[in-house]
Amino acid sequence: MKKAIATVALSAVLGMTATAAFAQSTTLQAVMDKGFVQCGVTGGVRGFSAPDENNNWTGLEVDYCRAIAAAIFDDADAVRYTPLTSTERFAALSSGEIDVLSRTTTWTMTRDTSLGINFAGVMYYDGQGFMVRRADGIGSALDLGGASVCIESGTTTELNAADYFSTNNIEVNTVVFEEQDEVLQAYEDGRCDVYTTDSSALAAERLNLEDPSAHVILPEIISKEPLGPSVRQGDDGWFNIARWVYFLLLNAEELGVTQANVDDMLASENPNIKRLLGVEGTFGEMLGLSNDWGYRIISKLGNYGEMYARHVGPETEIGLERGVNALWTQGGIQYAPPVR
Repeated sequence: MKKAIATVALSAVLGMTATAAFAQSTTLQAVMDKGFVQCGVTGGVRGFSAPDENNNWTGLEVDYCRAIAAAIFDDADAVRYTPLTSTERFAALSSGEIDVLSRTTTWTMTRDTSLGINFAGVMYYDGQGFMVRRADGIGSALDLGGASVCIESGTTTELNAADYFSTNNIEVNTVVFEEQDEVLQAYEDGRCDVYTTDSSALAAERLNLEDPSAHVILPEIISKEPLGPSVRQGDDGWFNIARWVYFLLLNAEELGVTQANVDDMLASENPNIKRLLGVEGTFGEMLGLSNDWGYRIISKLGNYGEMYARHVGPETEIGLERGVNALWTQGGIQYAPPVR
């Protein structure tokens, strides 16, 4: 009897906790009132967040924002985008100009503890690299002594480069710019010998050069760059939505639920899939959403693996292998807590 009473009491507490979390989400309410998610993105990094000639935004980080919109509105297009520079992004999030920042942003201790933001997860595990002209015959970052290096200001890139060159007693001339487009243009114009940023961005930006084949990315990776979306601190309900949308995308891939088979999967006998798609349980309600929130996301965007393949994978012009961004079951480190 005591055990039964305790179980009921625990269930009541858990229910009250879940209700309180989303009831206090002023961001969710504001988003629902205006009818769209305001998403902070880059000015344009192909494969991650970039507009086409009609100002239609696409990319891995764009799809994350679209997944949030799908979960809330059952409409992946209920998103508006705010292009932000590295120096603008955190102020835009803190001030409420945007609801979520999904912009090639590295999760660091300083940012996690001093900016009033919470990182929801890691959409892409990256590392900083260097790009040089093939004609210069440079085969290693250790051979960059005396070179001029183009860097974007206000980024971990700037700090990592300083650490690397100092540690290895390499003297270089750094040329700093406020916006990534300026960095690329300066490198293209020959104002510097080296372009350094996240390796994924180098692969994307190389495609924007007049002759991509004339440039090589050096083998050294000099940092850890866990790139992920973030939200303001102080709204646990909104943070839970941001975090669990990311987790759901990973869980869907692990369970083999895709955009193509999601309707068939509604009849699955697998309890994990039932919970994922809202056939069983009230997991959407715990977030302040419809219980079919997972189905909404997957039916419109697919799972994490599909998003990756669509925007940056081996079959795209960027051509990034999954590597550490593969699921934990496939030799990578992408891993999500279960929906249960």
